[in-house]
Amino acid sequence: MATAQQERPAKTAQSLWRRLEGPGPLGAGAGYYLILGSTLALTAIGIMMVLSASSVESISLGDSPYTSALKQAAFGAVGVAGMLIISRINVRWLKRLAWPGIGATLVLLLLVQIIGKRVLGNKNWIDVAGFSLQPSEFAKLLLALWMATVLSKKANLTHSWLHALVPVVPMGLAVAALVIWGHDLGTTLVILLVVAAGLFFGGIPTRIFLVCGAIMTAGAIGFAVTSPNRMCRIYEWLGQNPAVCQQDGADFGYQVQNGLQGLASGGWLGVGLGQSRQKYNWIPEAQNDFIFSVLGEELGLFGTLLVLSLFAVLAVAIFRVVVRQRELFPRVLAGTIMAWLLGQAALNMAMVTGLLPVIGVPLPFISSGGSALVSCLCGIGVVLSLAREDMRPAGAARSKRTAKNAQKATKRKATT
Repeated sequence: MATAQQERPAKTAQSLWRRLEGPGPLGAGAGYYLILGSTLALTAIGIMMVLSASSVESISLGDSPYTSALKQAAFGAVGVAGMLIISRINVRWLKRLAWPGIGATLVLLLLVQIIGKRVLGNKNWIDVAGFSLQPSEFAKLLLALWMATVLSKKANLTHSWLHALVPVVPMGLAVAALVIWGHDLGTTLVILLVVAAGLFFGGIPTRIFLVCGAIMTAGAIGFAVTSPNRMCRIYEWLGQNPAVCQQDGADFGYQVQNGLQGLASGGWLGVGLGQSRQKYNWIPEAQNDFIFSVLGEELGLFGTLLVLSLFAVLAVAIFRVVVRQRELFPRVLAGTIMAWLLGQAALNMAMVTGLLPVIGVPLPFISSGGSALVSCLCGIGVVLSLAREDMRPAGAARSKRTAKNAQKATKRKATT
């Protein structure tokens, strides 16, 4: 009797949970809404923080304090629309866009180095129809799509070194080379992360994966060593200040020191939204790479933990979608997108908190930047499409087609 009474609340809770998550396996619907909810929450927080972090600089330039925030909100609206559209289509249809997409990526990245504009030492932007476009941000998603398409076709051949590495690694290195040509080491590292994730989720043998990882790591170190600016940032991170870094009078630790001061002064609950003192030109690029410092100062430890929690929820929910995939193409695509978004977020937070040198990586969904926001939201749209498939009961589509055929047959007999 007691056992029956104990089982009744459990069955009621399970029934309620199934209603909340919709049709499909237990947990599939919850994953969809967790991904959607955490993404929209991060995007809303990002627009709010862009408004706060950029208002002072905009006023000092004679512009409206809402200029950057309105642009970010407009790109956010475009990105959310793209996310919802992509989430309603079958991801496998995207295979058709893989080769045209990677071709357009290479062309745009090449055009950036020819006719693009340089901002703060990095040549990453190109003006298109009056808007500033950053092709390297879309390259991450399009490279993930292309890798998933190629690796799924070569699924039975990846045990061979030649088929495992060609053409995936040469294409990934070509994209990375075009980006590093514009002196953007941070984006280059993220692209190399995308390549490594694609190989990992593609089931490449461990020995081949480790060799590729070693080569990519050596290449990243080489890019850092060959740049005096990057080496000085590494020296500063290590607590050294050699004479070569003092020649031009630059203080390579200035940004990190002020960013840490902003985080420290936030306390538990922060100084209040819009009340940051470090954003008064003390932190360079406060609305971009170091927006996490402004967030921590204004919203305190509570705000930073909230953002960390949302990224953690996003990580767990996307991972559950990845492990449910039985086909190689959606597994590689979703897994690579997960590694890209969460890996980039980890790099940014580690950079702001001084755990890594400053490498110029924006915080996904939070930092200012229209191209980055739209590409991240479109990537989430791909994962949402796979999550929606998990919500459908097995054989539901086949049963629906059978029912329609039966109805047509019944009408045909009635007409006869």
